[in-house]
Amino acid sequence: MATEENETIRRHSRDDVATAALQILDDYGLGDLTMRRIAAALGVQASALYWHFPNKQTLLADLADRIVGRAAPVGPHPDWRRTVAEECGALRDALLAYRDAAEVVASTLALGIGSTAAVERLAAAIASGGFDEETSQAAAPVLLHFVLGHVQHEQQRMQYDSLGIVPEGRSVLDGQSPSDRFFFGVELFTGGLALKLRQR
Repeated sequence: MATEENETIRRHSRDDVATAALQILDDYGLGDLTMRRIAAALGVQASALYWHFPNKQTLLADLADRIVGRAAPVGPHPDWRRTVAEECGALRDALLAYRDAAEVVASTLALGIGSTAAVERLAAAIASGGFDEETSQAAAPVLLHFVLGHVQHEQQRMQYDSLGIVPEGRSVLDGQSPSDRFFFGVELFTGGLALKLRQR
């Protein structure tokens, strides 16, 4: 029996496990993303998954890295603020590609695990505006928190809409598209940085 299970494990790679997990995340949401459900999708025992991931946190960190890795590359522009906005937009698009993706990435960020690619890309975009490394490295995580928080709210609203849950009365968020609100927020952020640069 153990031999058969080992052979089944070898037929599934780390990528297979992550792919199955991303599909379950997209279909059912983070709350229903369990090792047992992933194992069932692959036709193995839950214990078999620990050959590839020692715990669920490392699996989520891998998923976060894959989600962030989907962000399209952004070329540098003469206007650094446009570079920052496009980096934020690329990250937002990558997060919106999977249900609850912003929450997955935020949770791994809070635990201090997973790739730092998102922060590095944002820091590089900010640095292209002439900011020193200290400022760029300090500003990038703050901007990342804005992106994650905004997208997490967007995804929650989309889930409520899909369930037919309609808020009572008029929302303070009515009248402007999520995309417009997002880029307005990025513009406020870069505007503040630009002011800081002029005051130096």
